[in-house]
Amino acid sequence: MIKDIMKYTEEISNKLNELLVKNYDAEQGYIEAYKNVESNDLKMFFKRRASERSDFAKELRTEILQYGQIPEDSGSFKGALHRNWMNLKSLFSSNDDQAILEEAIRGEESSLEEYDEMINEKNLPPTIDALIAKHRNAIQGAINSEKAKLELVC
Repeated sequence: MIKDIMKYTEEISNKLNELLVKNYDAEQGYIEAYKNVESNDLKMFFKRRASERSDFAKELRTEILQYGQIPEDSGSFKGALHRNWMNLKSLFSSNDDQAILEEAIRGEESSLEEYDEMINEKNLPPTIDALIAKHRNAIQGAINSEKAKLELVC
């Protein structure tokens, strides 16, 4: 019985850590986007998205700690590669803001998939279920905003 509970808390913590790393990656991606766009409107938009992802990470860290596990403290290698790709793409793109927005959308759609997978998990505690749903809805809202901004940039 105790082993089952320990395994359950470890499984939840591992899944939350995966989302935590994804949020670290997204936060850093938005910081890079902020640095590379020309439009002040987009700069502020990306700055808000980075701050939001930082808040998500803090919330996930708190949940992981409540389960007695150790939260990850940095992003992934894959995320670093994506940010480097964004930087390289912006250097060679004729419309930097458009290319960066497209990459931001791609990254957010990837995050959304991971959140959707977590939401489809069975037996999540209600507090985690609610937190994941809140983050997922905010990410979907960011995608919708980014797509609308992309229409304006094109």
